[in-house]
Amino acid sequence: MRGSVLEVRTGTDGSVVIHPHGSIGADDAVELRQLLVHTVRRVRPLRLIVDLADSPELDPINLGSVVAACDLGDDHQVAVFIHNATVSLADRLTAAGLPRQRVRGIC
Repeated sequence: MRGSVLEVRTGTDGSVVIHPHGSIGADDAVELRQLLVHTVRRVRPLRLIVDLADSPELDPINLGSVVAACDLGDDHQVAVFIHNATVSLADRLTAAGLPRQRVRGIC
């Protein structure tokens, strides 16, 4: 990812946290999508958290990937939550079909 880093860690409760740092653009779409799908389909944690505290903006492709990961999580019994999104990003995520209750800690 050019100018950005995807940090992945496991929380003490077994949740997987994906924490992007930096701008997440169209060039990063494949890597982010593959990480989301792999985590939901192969790792299968009880909860997947995408922490956007250090990435205040997502391009439309990545925004769609995050929303699709929530739907995929529902199919695989993985609860997917978005943490620390900006107000405008939270609004765009919900406009794209993400249930508002999945967005936590709006900045």
